[in-house]
Amino acid sequence: MPSLDIQNPGMPDLQFVLFVSALCTADLTACNVAPALRATMFDRCWALIHTEGPPTDPKERILDLRQGTELTLEACLSTIRSMLTDAGIRTITWDHPVSEPTHESTPAAKPLIDRLGQLYPEPPEIVDP
Repeated sequence: MPSLDIQNPGMPDLQFVLFVSALCTADLTACNVAPALRATMFDRCWALIHTEGPPTDPKERILDLRQGTELTLEACLSTIRSMLTDAGIRTITWDHPVSEPTHESTPAAKPLIDRLGQLYPEPPEIVDP
């Protein structure tokens, strides 16, 4: 099961905030952060960036920090960490099955994909005793 330490995530702050906000809006059934807490955490980060309320359509619940400042990022980071810490969560864990690809490769990419397949072939199905 994947996990993420909230104090030492091993990624830049921007990536951490965007990753956690994506986890907050994902339809995860196996996650150690309750859905209500995930929704509240997203809503509070949204309020730091926007003047209008958060969207209700799940497809529109995406944090866009491109117009924000370093202060905005720090506020979102602090909000996420304090809410999770207050809930007694030090590590976020979740489980999500691998999704099927949503796009086919372009014809121009096919030769590169074929060459990569030759460089890194699938391991054989047969195990040599």
